[in-house]
Amino acid sequence: MTIDREYVVKCLVAPLVVLATAGLVSVIPQSAVAQSGGSESDFIDRGLPNPTGEVILNWAPLPDNRVWGSTAGIDIGPDGHVWAYDRCGGLGLAGGCEANPTRDPIFKFNKDTGAVMTSFGAGLFVLPHGIHVDDDGNVWVTDSQGNEGGTKGHQVIKFSPDGEVLLRLGRAGQPGSGSGQLNEPCDVITAPNGDIFVSDGHSGQNPDPPAGATGRILKFAPDGTFIKEWGEIGFRPGQFRTPHAMEFDSQGRLYVADRGNHRIQIFDQEGELLDIYMQYSRISGLFISDDDTLYAIDSESGVGNHPGWKTGVRIGPAGEDRLTGFVPPHAHETRVLQGVAGEGVAADGDGNIYAAEGPGSRPTAGGGITKYVVR
Repeated sequence: MTIDREYVVKCLVAPLVVLATAGLVSVIPQSAVAQSGGSESDFIDRGLPNPTGEVILNWAPLPDNRVWGSTAGIDIGPDGHVWAYDRCGGLGLAGGCEANPTRDPIFKFNKDTGAVMTSFGAGLFVLPHGIHVDDDGNVWVTDSQGNEGGTKGHQVIKFSPDGEVLLRLGRAGQPGSGSGQLNEPCDVITAPNGDIFVSDGHSGQNPDPPAGATGRILKFAPDGTFIKEWGEIGFRPGQFRTPHAMEFDSQGRLYVADRGNHRIQIFDQEGELLDIYMQYSRISGLFISDDDTLYAIDSESGVGNHPGWKTGVRIGPAGEDRLTGFVPPHAHETRVLQGVAGEGVAADGDGNIYAAEGPGSRPTAGGGITKYVVR
């Protein structure tokens, strides 16, 4: 077995950088930081092939000349078409759907043309965040923030394929960790048997998380009955600093993008930790295809929070902590080394990759969805 010296340095230094950012350590050897930083030493991207060729910016324009806001979620439905949401024109984390209650945030796009097939959800969200389409075509969306009136947000809403509200999890506008409450839910996904999993706690990666912040996974029965939860804010295995996205592989193992800790944690459906992957960078979005190809998109890596790593889409087999491909980020004049990339990722049956452009990348991308066409 050949040991890559730079890989060892990064695996040792990256946690120290995270701890230093959080104010938990005060000294990091400058030589180590130097070895871990800069695109020339970003071994994790070096030599990895890009499986895509053509890049289609603003692949799915919105109707009536509506301008995309930011997004962070995208998924592929059982019929192969693409689902995503728009934050109602808002580019940041506020002022979108709450300020524009007549705009539909949830869209279904034709996989071949990018044309809108249906839309719904007007007036129901503050900040849509995670989106999941189950095997029956039902659409699940998390609402990660609350409004000032305490009447919306901090919920998961399940819709029928045509937009009828079927189920809600969490108390509208009432964040917390008590019975029936969610606090900044990031993502939602359903298991093959219908059980529901919610990743909760968007603020956990902050250096000083607000009082009451969470970092946990909650499990519910198909009817919404609470079953169990696990996790808390922290750096140790089984703890989380913003569990930003989730996916299942073909074996029913749950992959959690532990963004603030720069890793993927893998659990069984009872919460037992099975493995930890460290090669996928600071992950905002996850997607696992039917053939167990894992796609992980990094939208945040930079000098201040993950030095030496580029943003972009990393690709590998779901059963191993090994990379086989890399889709580079958009070029950006103020982020020459890291670039800018979306927050959500999905891949269709042909291997084409779709990026949902978040607050950091949407202005550069020129639209909410970028399509990377497989070679």
